[in-house]
Amino acid sequence: MIEAVVFDLDGVLIDSEPVWEQVRRDVVADRGGHWAADAQDRLMGMSTAEWSRYMSSGLGVRLPPREVAEVVIAAMAARYREHLPLLPGAVDAVRRMAARWPVGLASSAPRSLIETVLDAAALRAVFAATVSTEELARGKPAPDVYLEAAARLRVAPDACAAVEDSSNGLRSAAAAGCAVIAVPRPAYPPADDALASARLVLPGLAGLTVPAVEVLGTG
Repeated sequence: MIEAVVFDLDGVLIDSEPVWEQVRRDVVADRGGHWAADAQDRLMGMSTAEWSRYMSSGLGVRLPPREVAEVVIAAMAARYREHLPLLPGAVDAVRRMAARWPVGLASSAPRSLIETVLDAAALRAVFAATVSTEELARGKPAPDVYLEAAARLRVAPDACAAVEDSSNGLRSAAAAGCAVIAVPRPAYPPADDALASARLVLPGLAGLTVPAVEVLGTG
């Protein structure tokens, strides 16, 4: 049976991937780097330590990783203060799931941005557990963040439904043994192999209902 629901943040609850991409592109351009064709796909799901190191060494940003992270996170926070890009139905979906199960968050965003978003959306108290990959050794697609979220919720990973959108996020949840629910973003479609791990694919969060999730626990 499903005993908890764990959400990703970027691309599931907020339409943040375009913001992350633009902020990172700006930093790369401003600091003498070169944006690679596959950079966005590679960056999605990385922990703060991983993406800042990749931008510094892989994309040629002329700053050490720690400073790359500081510049990018500060720019993201400024953008969120201007406008929080909540996806349609995000708040209702979280509250709908929380009325039935404990809910958690398994995000690649740094802790400071997680708290900014949850406070702005009035959702911080709704989540029983939140985990950032910056607190762990490995980011997505490694399963660490979902395993940690399940542990903090005191639920076995295979009793968790995981709501994801990206290739690395889907792979992470599947590797942890969660029942994977995909809500793909058309602008950043997941790879076929990652999407194949989903037991439920939804066009939007309106379809994330209690009966739809309960069925996953019977398969």
